[in-house]
Amino acid sequence: MMWSNFFMQEEDRRRAAASRRRAQGQQNLGLTPELEGKIKLVLLLSSVGATLAVLSVGTEFWVELNTYKTNSSAVCDAAHLGLWKVCTKRLWQADVPVGRETCGPAELPGEANCTYFKFFTTGENTHIFQRTTKKEVNLAAAVVAVLGLVAAALGFLCIIMVLSKDAEFLLRVGAVCFGLSGLLLLASLEVFRHSVVALLQSGVPEPQAPRLTYEYSWSLGCGVAAGLILLVGGGCFLLFTLPSWPWGSLCPKRGSPTA
Repeated sequence: MMWSNFFMQEEDRRRAAASRRRAQGQQNLGLTPELEGKIKLVLLLSSVGATLAVLSVGTEFWVELNTYKTNSSAVCDAAHLGLWKVCTKRLWQADVPVGRETCGPAELPGEANCTYFKFFTTGENTHIFQRTTKKEVNLAAAVVAVLGLVAAALGFLCIIMVLSKDAEFLLRVGAVCFGLSGLLLLASLEVFRHSVVALLQSGVPEPQAPRLTYEYSWSLGCGVAAGLILLVGGGCFLLFTLPSWPWGSLCPKRGSPTA
């Protein structure tokens, strides 16, 4: 009787240990509350970057082109453009800040004429202040920016699947998508900068072509911020996929015994 009780107790202990191991394994399959909170926080940060990216790509205040003021005229011309369209404005020189040699800023009230670039409709180059755009460079900047938005959308889809379906393997895919989105947006800004330089240096200006200066505006600033934020978000998601044991050995918990 004593041996039978002993074996029964041993069997109960083995079953209890196996049940604990199975329970721990099932818990490890899902996200821990701490990791889930971190993912949601970084997802919120990435959503800010994506919002700035959409705002930047959808507006036309990437760069302002300003002509120089003339003493013989009461008006002056300015323009602002983005990836998709250009807006030319005729401003009153009386509204231009005193001491400014060029016309602008373009946000001043005046007669505006906004049109989409011709290479999106008829395939032709657009003429701005007797200068010609280089449509291949402008198209490349627009395509790269759209690809960046698509990559950000795929990143959001992957992270939402991680949170809703416990598909933790998609966390690394989402990190890559967000990082790629940030890189593509920054690349689009650089290509757009080359398109502005090509516009100002397009051939030999006609004799009546006005002198121009340019300055980057707030839409481009939103694009820079969006690219950097998405890169940071992708890096954080990638860190979440790394194993925790190297960091645990370098930073032991308080109260744990150390050698």
